[in-house]
Amino acid sequence: MLNYKKIIVTGGAGFIGTNLCSFLLKNTDSKILCLDNLYSGSRKNLNIHSSDKFEFINHDIRNPFDISCDLIINLACPASPVKYQEDKVFTAETCALGIINVCNNATKYNSHIIHASTSEVYGDPLVNPQSEDYFGNVNINGIRSCYDEGKRFSETYLKDFAEKNHLTYNILRIFNTYGPFMAHNDGRVVSNFIMQAISGKEITIYGNGTQTRSLCFIDDLVQGIFNISQIKEKNTITNIGNDKERTILDIAKLIIKLSNSDSKLKFMDLPENDPLQRKPDLSRINKLIHWKNLTSAEEGIEKTIKYFQTLDV
Repeated sequence: MLNYKKIIVTGGAGFIGTNLCSFLLKNTDSKILCLDNLYSGSRKNLNIHSSDKFEFINHDIRNPFDISCDLIINLACPASPVKYQEDKVFTAETCALGIINVCNNATKYNSHIIHASTSEVYGDPLVNPQSEDYFGNVNINGIRSCYDEGKRFSETYLKDFAEKNHLTYNILRIFNTYGPFMAHNDGRVVSNFIMQAISGKEITIYGNGTQTRSLCFIDDLVQGIFNISQIKEKNTITNIGNDKERTILDIAKLIIKLSNSDSKLKFMDLPENDPLQRKPDLSRINKLIHWKNLTSAEEGIEKTIKYFQTLDV
């Protein structure tokens, strides 16, 4: 196993970051530094990390930082539509200025970078499944553009900066992920449906429900991020997610069933630029790491329902 003595996780108080920090604390001897400005992350999430190997640093990565480390895992950016559309300039700056500051810090300390990109770089795709060679179909002036284009810029900058300055990196295009420590009001499909189902409210489906998502459980994702950190192959761009495609309608029905809810379905207009299909081509990641036997939607959603039932909201 590669020995990273000190790992920075930017956005470490967010949904993915919280789960990843927990995994790293349990499975490595590394010192974990969580950089987060708590814009979309939660201070409550930090309470689960009772370890002398963990340190929280309240920092906005739009600003430079100078911290020695062996690895930077860059997760910092609001990822839910509710949060990234709340302040679009902030979101774009977090992507753009954030990756610049990550790269500058990595150059000083010769750190490896794992950068969290997103399936949103494919926009509303015209091909299915989406492979890493697909250039995407993104509206550069839409309501989602601050996030979509911000992440696309981050990839470009990291690749070009690394070539110029002899850094190493792995870029992961993360597809729809869900699980414990999601914010209950983050506006994503699984959290919306679960909160509506367990409270007996109508489940709101945008469009006719035939649009698809491929849902990846958080435990699989963090294991995958860790496994990528251990490979010899550097400077890769890789999809990561689950390729079991489901319609939004099927997801809603599954959540109603697993939560024993009496909620009814309510159909509403589809938001602008909401992608109609999402399914990763996983050929490339399967050549790099073991990416099989992923958590089923039934098992993952059941665990996520139990988490949401514990929340006091």
